[in-house]
Amino acid sequence: MRARWPLLATLLSVAAAYVAYPYVTLYRLGSAIQGADANTLEALVDWPAVREGIKEDICDLVTDDSGPKTGAELPPFGASFIRGIASSAVDQAVTPQALLAVAAPIPARPPTTRGADVHVNWAFFETPTTFIVSLSAPGQAEPIKLEMDLRHAEWRVRRVWLPADLLSNSGSPT
Repeated sequence: MRARWPLLATLLSVAAAYVAYPYVTLYRLGSAIQGADANTLEALVDWPAVREGIKEDICDLVTDDSGPKTGAELPPFGASFIRGIASSAVDQAVTPQALLAVAAPIPARPPTTRGADVHVNWAFFETPTTFIVSLSAPGQAEPIKLEMDLRHAEWRVRRVWLPADLLSNSGSPT
């Protein structure tokens, strides 16, 4: 019976580390934003995948809200035109540097507070390799959702769902 204790302790330690790992990554992500660390953001976020997801959301938003319901959808040319415009805008705006610029302290604030006042609503495992996070930001009725995936022993943000009002705000840098 005594010989099983080391094995049980090892298994419990590995399980605890596995459960804590995405939370540690989420903490590192927040620290990178607060510390304006673009290199860490580059490592923790799969930027091409995040950009692609935001492009899809913008295209869905535009095609769903194409004005009064006339029964007609956008022709293929219109859909590809919107996709091209969204693609160019998102590629330029969704970068680690742009995120850090948005999170930069406002001059009226004390210099010790950096970053947006974003709070975690909830965070949990959706699958053993997928971790979902819901964030609330001031002035936003809908939450911002992040999906982190475990690939090659690293948790990385692979998808971000922004509220519709953020997606439709063309003056926003991100």
